[in-house]
Amino acid sequence: MTITHAVTGALGYTGKYITRRLLDGGARVVSLTGHPDRPNPFDVPIESRPYDFDDPDALARSLDGMDTLFNTYWIRVAYKGMTHDRAAENLRVLFEAAKRAGVRRVVHVSITNPSADSTLPYFRGKAIVEGHLRESGLSHAILRPALIFGREDILLNNIAWMLRRFPVFPVPGSGDYRVQPIYVEDMADLAVEMSARQDDVTVDAVGPETFTYEDLTRLIMEKTGANRPILHVSPALAMLGAKLTGALVRDIVLSRDEIHGLMDDLLVSKSQDPPPGKTRLTTWLDQNAAHLGAAYANELDRHYR
Repeated sequence: MTITHAVTGALGYTGKYITRRLLDGGARVVSLTGHPDRPNPFDVPIESRPYDFDDPDALARSLDGMDTLFNTYWIRVAYKGMTHDRAAENLRVLFEAAKRAGVRRVVHVSITNPSADSTLPYFRGKAIVEGHLRESGLSHAILRPALIFGREDILLNNIAWMLRRFPVFPVPGSGDYRVQPIYVEDMADLAVEMSARQDDVTVDAVGPETFTYEDLTRLIMEKTGANRPILHVSPALAMLGAKLTGALVRDIVLSRDEIHGLMDDLLVSKSQDPPPGKTRLTTWLDQNAAHLGAAYANELDRHYR
């Protein structure tokens, strides 16, 4: 009997890698998505079903017969009425629908260091969602990545894009706050591994290397050959520069949450457990630096337009 799993955004960034592993293992995958027209990169059909957050009954029907729900749904920035609070409410509805449908397990992608007391809507919303999942009573694994890097990554790609094109590179504050990235392939392996378990577990999904933000920027400079002077600026000036660049590329280049999340040292694991990611960003850049930043990765084009 073929097992069927549901993946939110099975043709999106992280979801695509999870889907590939599930298909390789002989499973069937259904995509819950707001982008049903995305091209299918796989050799087998992927059925797409709408999110239907406003219709919990339809959402439960879409999840009927699913073994595991892999949730990658979230929003990076608030845009056109979609807020982090609304996204959190959407996921409460999704988890309730999964329970009604008899889904065996949920593997949910969160963020490092979420907090319901955070002043940052992104991190606060992620904590609220984790609470919804725990309260649902569903068997679950919560994965907390800091930053997921890979060919389709936005943040690292656009750092490289700016380094290749601008005469200086602004770094908010001291630049000594840290980032602990995980490779998207390692993230997918971890998600599928966690789906086979029965216990409720929360894992910091991070890689083997930790960088300060300035060191990360210098590493990308070194690997791409795009050496630029680093200019330390205030968070307000960094935000202004991001808005001006955003007007140029018709995108939200950097959000307030992202600047303050970085500077508050939230994108690094505080856990004492060994990091589950094995791929070193340093090694990956040796193999992929030539294409990194060659073109701008537009968030709004990818998710809203």
